[in-house]
Amino acid sequence: MNTTEARNQLKQYIEQLSPERLQVATDFLAYLVERESNEATEELLAISGFKEAFDKAKKDIAEGKVTPVDRLKRKY
Repeated sequence: MNTTEARNQLKQYIEQLSPERLQVATDFLAYLVERESNEATEELLAISGFKEAFDKAKKDIAEGKVTPVDRLKRKY
């Protein structure tokens, strides 16, 4: 089953749920989304030097040490 088919199947199931079960499904999906986000964060933090580079980038942005996108030159 591909992603589109899975989403369509979920929509069909959702339409059949009682309000109480719909809330349970919503809570479970929220849990899965948060878990996926946490796993992605942990993966990034495991990269050597990532946290330091990210912190520096946030500081540069706060201090205005950035180049606006419309001023960047494209190679192509």
